[in-house]
Amino acid sequence: MHFYAGILIGPFLLIAAISGGLYALSPQLEKAVHADLLKPPAATTSTVPLARQVAAAEQVTTVPNLVAVRPAPEGGTTRVIFDDGRFAESYRHAVFIDPGTGAVLGQETVYGTTGALPVRSWIDELHRSLHLGDIGRYYSELAASWLWVVTLGGLWMWLGRVRRTRGATGRARTRAWHGVLGMWMAVGFLALSATGLTWSTFAGENVTELRSQLNWSTPSVSTTVTAAPVVTGGEHSAHGGGAPADTGAVDVTTIGAVWDAARAAEVDSDQVEIGLPKGEGRTWTVTEVHREYPTSVDVAAVDPATLRVTDVVRFSDYPFMAKMARWGVDLHMGTMFGLVNQIALALLALGLVTMIVLGYRMWWQRRPTRGDRRRLAGPAPARGAWLRLPAWLIAVGVPAVFAVAWFLPLFGIPLLVFLLADITVGAIRGRSPGNRSGRGPAGDMPGTVADAAAKESVTTS
Repeated sequence: MHFYAGILIGPFLLIAAISGGLYALSPQLEKAVHADLLKPPAATTSTVPLARQVAAAEQVTTVPNLVAVRPAPEGGTTRVIFDDGRFAESYRHAVFIDPGTGAVLGQETVYGTTGALPVRSWIDELHRSLHLGDIGRYYSELAASWLWVVTLGGLWMWLGRVRRTRGATGRARTRAWHGVLGMWMAVGFLALSATGLTWSTFAGENVTELRSQLNWSTPSVSTTVTAAPVVTGGEHSAHGGGAPADTGAVDVTTIGAVWDAARAAEVDSDQVEIGLPKGEGRTWTVTEVHREYPTSVDVAAVDPATLRVTDVVRFSDYPFMAKMARWGVDLHMGTMFGLVNQIALALLALGLVTMIVLGYRMWWQRRPTRGDRRRLAGPAPARGAWLRLPAWLIAVGVPAVFAVAWFLPLFGIPLLVFLLADITVGAIRGRSPGNRSGRGPAGDMPGTVADAAAKESVTTS
């Protein structure tokens, strides 16, 4: 499995690693490219009332339907957000306002909870879907579904024998570096795989259903004046999405009082999004969107008639697994610990790229140097190695693999392809001339452990 996954899934992992590493460093690129929108032209101690900033944005916006406002954090600009329902999922339109003067600085499309601007959202889409839409997301799910497999498989093989880099040459030296690097980065790879699967198309739905069944879902604030709190699916809503609801006749001039009410209820992060009521009988929502540690994701609902807080959901009230999911997502995106988190992700991406290159180099170094030189790369390992496992482990392991394959479809489908390919190769070898006794070209019985495996071990170690 480690061999087949490394050879055939490796290209998908390589793309995910390169694009993920770029995304980890994209906040700094975004700040440089869009500095005119993210920073006020001049520092000032005074602030224009939030309602006036909203009014200025409404006068110039090229997209109708005000849906939310993000007051300026310290040293930043205010975002007045519009959505007419014609944007792709999670995308909205923002007008950027200088909070000190109320001047309009520009307009741009933003993406997700992080409010990514075009340069960062372009890299994000590259990482998530290769800019191919929903079909493109299968590539990233395939990579996440197999990263943990190749990581655990590599650890199993590496720890099964004592490896040394000193004095090793050729393929043995390449394998030693491949193993040492993988061992040091294994925890990070496993974390990237697990958190990446929570966003995936097929496995993500199964994760959401499992969390719902185990009561691990993220609690949601009640946005109706009289209704009780409800529970929704959790981190899949982190990017936003859905068509905007009709906000009806909302008195936007009260937005400053709404923000004051939320801060009085201790929903007071330096980064919040104030959402307008989504229809008659609905409340304002004030949501903390600060993703650095300590996590700030509290939400308050504010009655538009009385301007009083009607419900609050705090991060401290989340179920433990909901907290873990939130932290996992933020770590994966590089937001939880700021620059330190970004550097760690970039190093993991670089490490994974190096691992893949070393893996392909090992395969190349296994190619014949004498005899049949027409072969451009090394052969697959001897077939039938699974028969060396204890009977009890086969009895437990086979059903477990089927269960994992059902839960992670883009692990199960390629695994089925690998098995069919292996069976086909075995059948062809068994019927080839010179193998009428049932023995393969290396003296191995098809489907059994081969003497070739022992020879391979001697010649490559």
